[in-house]
Amino acid sequence: MLRLLVVSGVAAAVVSIQLILPSLLVVVLPRWPFSANKQPPPKCVVFNFGDSNSDTGNLAAGAGVRLHRPMGRSFFGKPSGRYSDGRLYIDFICERLGLDHLSPYLESSGVSFRHGANFAVAGATTGGAAEGTPFSLATQVRQFRHFRRRTASLRRRGLGSGIAMLEFHNAVYTFDIGQNDLQAAFTAGLSYHRVVDTIPAIVTRINNAVTMVHEAGGRKFLLYNTGPLGCLPSMLARWSRRGGGGGELDGAGCLVELNGAARAFNEQLGRLCGELRGKLANATVVCVDMYTIKYGLVANHTAHGFSDPLMACCGSGGPPYNYRAGETCGSPKVKACADGDRRISWDGLHYTEAANRVVADDILSAEYSDPPLQLQTLCASTS
Repeated sequence: MLRLLVVSGVAAAVVSIQLILPSLLVVVLPRWPFSANKQPPPKCVVFNFGDSNSDTGNLAAGAGVRLHRPMGRSFFGKPSGRYSDGRLYIDFICERLGLDHLSPYLESSGVSFRHGANFAVAGATTGGAAEGTPFSLATQVRQFRHFRRRTASLRRRGLGSGIAMLEFHNAVYTFDIGQNDLQAAFTAGLSYHRVVDTIPAIVTRINNAVTMVHEAGGRKFLLYNTGPLGCLPSMLARWSRRGGGGGELDGAGCLVELNGAARAFNEQLGRLCGELRGKLANATVVCVDMYTIKYGLVANHTAHGFSDPLMACCGSGGPPYNYRAGETCGSPKVKACADGDRRISWDGLHYTEAANRVVADDILSAEYSDPPLQLQTLCASTS
């Protein structure tokens, strides 16, 4: 005869199970992981705003844009809505933090928002005259505020993402945007000085976005500055065909003027980070030097195991840049290189999975962060 006796001690959160057998064997299960007076560690939640550098599928879902092979070939085995052969740097960061890949906010099916949401949209700008899509930074922030309100409403009925208000409060809010503003200005034919004149307005719009999220309860912010625009094969190819002024190259083979504008933007964004720290109550603001990370990939490519740092893997036209507008990656007859894991540029505008992995590692090291606060620590902290 087998009798099962369960004795529950609620105060100590201990459950003991005694099995009375002929041999008087007693089995006691271990203590429940959390005692009655101890709370579980906070769940890491991330909300991201930006452009194609971190878009995990919003443009594909929101605008019905269909990406074609060989997009996504290195990890997903098919196009995933990402402008890369595989994972983006934000995917690697989520993996290292123990999170799901961030689902695109605009995707309606088969997604989970339990670890946050991604509002970044390929082609997005901060807004203003350079606006190229309906999903500007201001729109993304409005979408987030709607998501937050809707989550609170649904959670009372046991529906929705399940993110609690305290988790919104303790979430990390990341911003990676501004590159398209500069790129659009140069592509429109503006001179270097006129492009630089647009930067204060771009930075003001980023300031407004961060402030709006802070007003909605956000307290932990990570701002990425922009990468070396003049090292993109698409811009190098355009300038080489255009001729005229502004085509001077630096020692790494990158366009001096375009990188100068990127650095001017980053200088002003860095000042904004300092201002936000003084202005936003109880907030932590970390600024990450994406420019130095990505320029280092190009200038020191052999040290990272890369070759042909200024040539697109998937494109047309051949050396030196393998980029031709209208015959870009995913177009009929456009082929990708066989050694994508040794290339930095995937399609002339975006990075390969291999390069994104290095970028993510550098971000997580905090070596390029001001202050040098590791994202793992920021994510686990409470505001």
